[in-house]
Amino acid sequence: QARFAEFGGGRVQPGGSLRLSCTASGTTFSDDTMFWYRQTPGNNREWVAYILANPKFVYYADAVKGRFTISRDNFQESVYLQMNDLRPEDTGVYLCNNGKNAWGQGTQVTVSS
Repeated sequence: QARFAEFGGGRVQPGGSLRLSCTASGTTFSDDTMFWYRQTPGNNREWVAYILANPKFVYYADAVKGRFTISRDNFQESVYLQMNDLRPEDTGVYLCNNGKNAWGQGTQVTVSS
């Protein structure tokens, strides 16, 4: 059974940084495109970034472009999201997924002064 476990969230001030991690199990990780989504306080789920099986190909939502960096480690079956210059509107629960399986619990990110 596929599972995703997200880590690394927390509360930071505007302008701060966090690095999120997601470990997958029970998936074909090295063949999968991996996505980071966030669920906002208004309960909207929006994609943030994704990385193809070839890690050279990465894509970002306009709202995070230039501030967030997605990466992956196929040996560790993990995907990461480095988030810099965080803003209050980045607040939400961050989740990873391969687009094929059930969601994990996510990790809460709160950006507030």
